[in-house]
Amino acid sequence: MELREGYKNTEVGVIPVDWEIIQLSDIITEFRGGAPLKPRDFVKTGIKVIPKGGIGRTGWLQVGIDDYQYCSKEFANAHRNNQVDESYTLVVLRDLVPSGPSIGLTVQIREVDSFILAQGVYGFKVNELAYPQYLIQLSNTHWYRKLMNSIMVGSTQVHITNTAFKRIHIPLPKRHEQTAIATALSDADALINSLEKLIAKKRNIKQGAMQQLLKPKEGWEVKKLGESADIFRGGSPRPIENFITTRPNGINWIKIGDVGKGAKFIETTEEKIIQEGVSRSRFVNEGDFLLSNSMSFGRPYILKTNGCIHDGWLVIQNYQNHFDRDFLYYVLGSESILAQYKAMASGSSVLNLNKEIVKNVLVNCPVSIEEQTRIATILSDMDAEIQALETKLEKYRKIKLGMMQNLLTGKIRLV
Repeated sequence: MELREGYKNTEVGVIPVDWEIIQLSDIITEFRGGAPLKPRDFVKTGIKVIPKGGIGRTGWLQVGIDDYQYCSKEFANAHRNNQVDESYTLVVLRDLVPSGPSIGLTVQIREVDSFILAQGVYGFKVNELAYPQYLIQLSNTHWYRKLMNSIMVGSTQVHITNTAFKRIHIPLPKRHEQTAIATALSDADALINSLEKLIAKKRNIKQGAMQQLLKPKEGWEVKKLGESADIFRGGSPRPIENFITTRPNGINWIKIGDVGKGAKFIETTEEKIIQEGVSRSRFVNEGDFLLSNSMSFGRPYILKTNGCIHDGWLVIQNYQNHFDRDFLYYVLGSESILAQYKAMASGSSVLNLNKEIVKNVLVNCPVSIEEQTRIATILSDMDAEIQALETKLEKYRKIKLGMMQNLLTGKIRLV
C-alpha cells in the first residue's frame, strides 16, 4: 500500500515523518521498584502503600481513601528507593493473573503525598522529551497491549522484566504535540468518567426508590408465590448434541449465555433444538419468568421469545391474575426475596434454587394490580433513563477508541 505523503513505515507502524521512534530507556530518568512488604510491615496509619489493584485504565491512581494500606515510617525510611510521589508515573510489571490484564498500564498520582510501592508496581520519571499523560494514553492502546503480551514471562505469575520494559520502542511526537494529544484524550476520559459517576448515582437513586416503593404498606397482602403462579424446572434432552439443529424451524434452546449483562429480557437464542426435543424439555412462552438455579443466583429474566429450557432453569408461569409483570420483576429482584432464597438454600456448600424454594417465597404486594403497575412504571422509567445513559456511555467509549487510533498514530494531527 502506498504511503500517504508525510508518513513513514516503522517497526511500530505507519507514523508521521516528524515523529521519532525512541526506546523507553532514552526518556526514563529514574526507575523504582516495589518494596518487599510482609504482613508484619503493615500498620493502621503511616505511609500509604500503592497496590497493583490501584492501577487501571483510568489514567489515574484509583485507590480510595478507605482502600489504602499503610506501612510504618521506619519501614519507609529503610526503603527510600521504593518511595514515590506525584512526580512519578506508575506502571505494573508483575501480575498474579496469568493473562496479566494490567501489566504495562501506566497511571499518575493525583495526591501530593509520599507513597511506598508494593511489589509489582514501579515508578519512573521522564525527561523533557516526554509528556507523562501521553505515555499513559499510549499504554491503553491495542498496539501497546499486544507489545506487553509479547514480552511477558512466567505462567501463574506473569511479569515483565525491568530491562525488557525499558527496551521497548514507542512512537514519540514533539512534546507540544504529545501534550495536545493527551489533552484531547484526557478530556474524553473526563466526559466518560462524569457519565460513569452519573450512572452510578442514578443506580443508587433507583435502589433507594425500590426499597421505598416495595416496602410493605398498610392494605398490602402477602402471597406465597407457589399459590399465585406455576413454577417448574426445565429439562434437558440428552445427549443434547443429538437434538441441536440449524434449521430455521427449530425450537429456541435457551441458555444462560443468551442473557446480556444486566439484561431484563431474553430475546434471542444462539441455538435451536429439533421438535422431538420438546417432549424431553420444558416449553416456555413469551412473558414467562426464568430463574437460573445456580448461576446469577435468583436473578429474574423475562422472556420475549418462546422456546425450551434445560434443567439449569426454573420457570414462573401463569402469574398474570395476581401480579403485574414488571412489578413482579422488581419484587423478584429485590433484596428481600434474595434473602429468602438464601435462607431457604442455606446449609449447602453451593447456593442452588429449586422449585420448592421458589414456591415458598413470600411476596408482599398491593391488592390492586393497577397499583402494582403504577409502582412498576416509576421503576421502569428509572431503568429507561439509566439504559439511555449507558447507551450514551458506550457511544463515548467508542468515540474515545477512535480518537486513540487516529491521534496516537498520527492519522489525525492536532498541531
